Amino acid sequence: MKVEVLASVMNASLRETVQHMNLQSDAVIINQCDRLGQEEMQISQENGEARTIRFYSFPDRGIGRSRNEAILRAEGDICLFSDADIVYEDGYEAAILREFEDNPEADMIIFNIEVEESRRTYHITDRHRVRWYNCGRYGAVSFAVRRDSLLASGITFSLLFGGGAKYSNGEDSLFLTEFIQKGYKVYTAPVTIGREEAGDSTWFHGYNEKFFHDRGVLYHYLYGRLAGPLALRFLYAHKGTLCSEVTIKQAKQWMRDGIREAGKRGCRRRIRANRGGHRERIRRKLKQTS
Repeated sequence: MKVEVLASVMNASLRETVQHMNLQSDAVIINQCDRLGQEEMQISQENGEARTIRFYSFPDRGIGRSRNEAILRAEGDICLFSDADIVYEDGYEAAILREFEDNPEADMIIFNIEVEESRRTYHITDRHRVRWYNCGRYGAVSFAVRRDSLLASGITFSLLFGGGAKYSNGEDSLFLTEFIQKGYKVYTAPVTIGREEAGDSTWFHGYNEKFFHDRGVLYHYLYGRLAGPLALRFLYAHKGTLCSEVTIKQAKQWMRDGIREAGKRGCRRRIRANRGGHRERIRRKLKQTS
């Protein structure tokens, strides 16, 4: 088996991206910029084996769109989602493959990516099954998934959530929830494969009205009728961080507004339909490879 990194970057160059991320495996890099282009380079491992880095430039924006474009071009056995600010540990490919070899029933394994304490939402300390009701803490850059399972699921990233989209974040939670609800098995591994180098966020600009409103929209789509109670749990569990500049009453109202907006029939249809045609393209690709 081989691991293939599926990375989303912006206005980047091929060689600088490979060096910065410490890529040591095959990779598909989607470069969001103002031009169309394609490049390729080979990198050599210590054992003399070559790995191929494919670099595609598109004049499009949006994290969901770029991840979907990478899925369409993936060829590796294990797909590892990534961003430009991830720097991998030496030997990350072997570490990932060991986990999949030890757990052959796993369709996806979630790994540790070290981040600043203020941005940390999880740290895995044991191996366990991930369920739909406790998967919201994990970001896409921690996902390693069997390509066969990914294509068979037909699941793609939403174009309405995440950096460059209408709603500021949550595309990874939506993706993971749908993957689990379709019956695919997801596990954690207490293995650190890289770190995040913090920079300016493309979507986070403080705990303001947009943050709480968009989180309300996300909660409705993730949890349906449980959105309200789980939104309250979220606010009270993290009120020290979330409500340092606004009152919890105000934050609660903004989340409720988002939940109500998402409950409207037109909004639900937009969220479900907005996949940019990638699902149909993935279905066609699955037919071609089966």
